[in-house]
This record gives sequence, structure tokens and C-alpha cells, in this order.
Amino acid sequence: MLQHYNESLNANELGFLIKKEAKERKLYVKVYTIFMVVSFVVPYIAAWYRAYDGAPNAFSYPKFFVSAGVLLSISSFATYFSYRYNLRHLQHDIKHGTKTVATNHVTRKVHVPHNDTYYFYIDSHIKLSIEVTAEDYAFFNEGDEISIEYTTNSKEFLGYF
Repeated sequence: MLQHYNESLNANELGFLIKKEAKERKLYVKVYTIFMVVSFVVPYIAAWYRAYDGAPNAFSYPKFFVSAGVLLSISSFATYFSYRYNLRHLQHDIKHGTKTVATNHVTRKVHVPHNDTYYFYIDSHIKLSIEVTAEDYAFFNEGDEISIEYTTNSKEFLGYF
């Protein structure tokens, strides 16, 4: 029977999550800034294209601001929902400070000789495979139980034992 239970995050795991959240928050600001610039540049380029084609009133203020507004709205909604789906879960994990420990079974062992890495395939709904050490690869067999740790809300893999 597979077991799941919650534990408190240790200081290293909490520090890792805080650094990851800050890095991703900066990335969201950078991407949104790029979206804002693109939202105003694209209508400007479109106006020049219309002018090149000889369209009358190619540099219309209403067309420019409506186009920029539509692009900015789409960018804003996309960024907001991406933030709500991804970053907010990470912030909840930091706030609550818990992780989930799940007991799983090793379903398959794989050694990749090209880069000398070892993997276990497990019967988890969170993680399909995990990279393990050579010692653990030799110690565990298919069918053995292994526990994985992941953050409760964002499902960020933290480790195994």
C-alpha cells in the first residue's frame, strides 16, 4: 500500500524554494515587460506597413491604441494566469513550509552508459523517473519501496530515500 504524509521543509529546502521563487518572479517581470513593449511595437510596425501599401490614414491614433490595448490585454491575461498556475503554488509551499513524502515502488532500473547516470522508474503520479546514485542503483531492486519528497502544492521534486 502506498503511503503519503506531510513533513516540514528543512532549512535547505526552504532556501531552495525561496531562491527559485525569486528567480521565477524576476522572469515573470522580464517577460511581461517584453510583452508590453511588443504590444506597442507591433501596431507601430503594422501602421508603417499600411503606409507603405499606400493606405489612407495609416497612422490612425484610434487603430494604434485599440491594437495596442488588445495585445496588452492578451499579454496581461496570459501572464497573470501563468503566474496563478505556477508561481502561486510555489509561494504557498513557502508560506506553509510543508512537503509531501510518498512511498513508491521501483518499476524499472536504467543505466545510461553515455553519461554514466542511473535512473529508477517509479509508480508515482508526480515523477516518472528519478536519477539515483550508483550505490542506490546497486542496492535497490525492481519492486523495492523507495520514498520521494516533493513540495505539496507545486510538486517540485526534492529528493528520495
